[in-house]
Amino acid sequence: MKLYNTLTRKKEEFKPIEDGKVTMYVCGPTVYNYMHVGNARPLVVFDTLRRYFKYIGYEVKYLVNFTDIDDKMIKKAEEENTTVKKIADRFIDEYHIDADGLLLDEAGTIHPRATEHIEEIIDFIQGLIDSGSAYNVDGNVYFNVSAAKDYGKLSKKNIEELVSGARIEVSKEKKNPMDFALWKKEKKGEPSWESPWGKGRPGWHIECSVMAKEFLGETIDIHAGGEDLQFPHHENEIAQSETLSGKTFANYWLHNAMINVENKKMSKSEFNFFTVREIGEEFDLEILRFFLLSAHYRSPINFSKELLNQAKHGLERLYNGKKNLEYLIEKSEEKELTGEEEKIFAEIDGFKANFKKSMEDDLNTADGIASLFEIVKTSNTKLDEKSSRKLIEHIYDTLMELSKVLGILSKEEEILEEEIVELIEKRSEARKNKDFKLADSIRDELKEKGIIIEDTKDGVKWKRV
Repeated sequence: MKLYNTLTRKKEEFKPIEDGKVTMYVCGPTVYNYMHVGNARPLVVFDTLRRYFKYIGYEVKYLVNFTDIDDKMIKKAEEENTTVKKIADRFIDEYHIDADGLLLDEAGTIHPRATEHIEEIIDFIQGLIDSGSAYNVDGNVYFNVSAAKDYGKLSKKNIEELVSGARIEVSKEKKNPMDFALWKKEKKGEPSWESPWGKGRPGWHIECSVMAKEFLGETIDIHAGGEDLQFPHHENEIAQSETLSGKTFANYWLHNAMINVENKKMSKSEFNFFTVREIGEEFDLEILRFFLLSAHYRSPINFSKELLNQAKHGLERLYNGKKNLEYLIEKSEEKELTGEEEKIFAEIDGFKANFKKSMEDDLNTADGIASLFEIVKTSNTKLDEKSSRKLIEHIYDTLMELSKVLGILSKEEEILEEEIVELIEKRSEARKNKDFKLADSIRDELKEKGIIIEDTKDGVKWKRV
């Protein structure tokens, strides 16, 4: 399997530290608000990578952290006249609701919180101070970037370029403008913890280094997140982790591209900022997952309701294909494959091989999805009730096996109930207007979708078959 390593700027053969095992760290959200669609992309993408690793036989240790102490958290708590912890608890619960909607594999995910690892953070910082790589100025502790080997190697910029291009906190305390906070001195009204340097709280970057080390080890296989985290967050993680341990922090750095909304960068200032919860009010979140996987993860993706509707129809085609196969399995008989059916059997195996080839080429989910459409197209055009059950079951099992890797087609109920109800209402209106031709065509259309309707004294009843 080849993955594009941001550190080397090229695709590399994936070789785990330990045979048969993979360690993955994905930077999670700051839990001060609902998850937005930009947060969702890395979560869906790298959840899919984890699923594929498991599919090909790896044991995966997978971590998504929660940043639960941060300037945004403090501001939100002040606005709502509550505590930072209550804000964190609330939005972590909301995160899990959205994660379930996006079909993330939460059962196997480690979710550490920064505030639960203050002691480990303090020990990590003290280690950097003891090595001369960090310094305390009146309760504020900074990492000295000049102590880091190859600082800037991830973003491929030297320190001078980074200084001129970055938003740097103005502070006369720093020895170097690029030095970053490991520990922040207590401010009135803010959460704080005791430390050797006085009461305070951790900086942003330190939590990921500490939790990766605690849960996954000093060197991990994969560190992933959005491309906006390359600098300064991931650059600083590398600097502090490798300076302390003297070892490589992560062997592979994976970054997904950003999401644009109506061809503009998503931002609150542009008023084009969508939360996953808002999207879920109009679309089933499986559609959003499918949409996010319909483009290569390193390509920018344009978000719009029109494109979500296209994804909805694409996912509907796959669900209809699944449903058609289930119907044929029930109606077909056990019998030996004909020569033509043996060719179809092999054709399906070819689509499966293409799927694996796509996924192993830097997680090309777009081409992987294309293989699923080929499977459905073949089943729709080449199978009927007279086909061998053995062939039908093979196609069905292959479709479900591959869709599980993508995290789709797992729902028992159709995702298009709203559209069905609209068609039924449209048919009822046609019958009322004595337009029986239109009413019959809508009935036929619903039947094609696997919906049988029945006119009763209590109104129209419908069921899936």
